[in-house]
Amino acid sequence: MFGMVPFEYRDRNLFDVFDNFERSLFHNSNVDLPAFRTDIRDAGDKYILEAELPGFDKEDVSLDLKDGILTITAEHTENNDQKDDNGSYIRRERRYGSFRRSFDVTGIDENAISASYNNGILELSLPKAQQTLPEARRIPIA
Repeated sequence: MFGMVPFEYRDRNLFDVFDNFERSLFHNSNVDLPAFRTDIRDAGDKYILEAELPGFDKEDVSLDLKDGILTITAEHTENNDQKDDNGSYIRRERRYGSFRRSFDVTGIDENAISASYNNGILELSLPKAQQTLPEARRIPIA
C-alpha cells in the first residue's frame, strides 16, 4: 500500500530535489547522440561512409587506421579578439570543438580506402576485401 503513490507526488522527496531539477533541465539535451552523424550504405563492391562535420575545414579532420579500426577525428580551435585603441580587450571569445569516432573495418581492403571532403561532408569509400579461398593442392605419396 505504501508503494502506491501517484507519479506527481514522487518528486516531493527532499533529498531528490536537486536530482529532479537536473533531470528537468537536461532531459532534452543531446547527451545520448553520437559525436557526429554518419551514414553507411552498401554499394555492392564497397561501403560508402558519409560523416557530417559542419564547420570543420579539411585540415581539421584526420583519419587513422590501426589494427582494423578506422578512427575519424575532427578538432577545431577559434579565437576572436577585439581590442580598443589602447590594446585592451573589448571582447574575447574562444571556441574549441573535438569529435572522435571509431569504426571496425574488418572485411575491408584497408589499402584501397579513399576519402574526400566537401561542404562539411566527409565521404569514405571502403572497398570490400576479396574473399580468398584456400588453395587446393595434391600431395604426392612417396
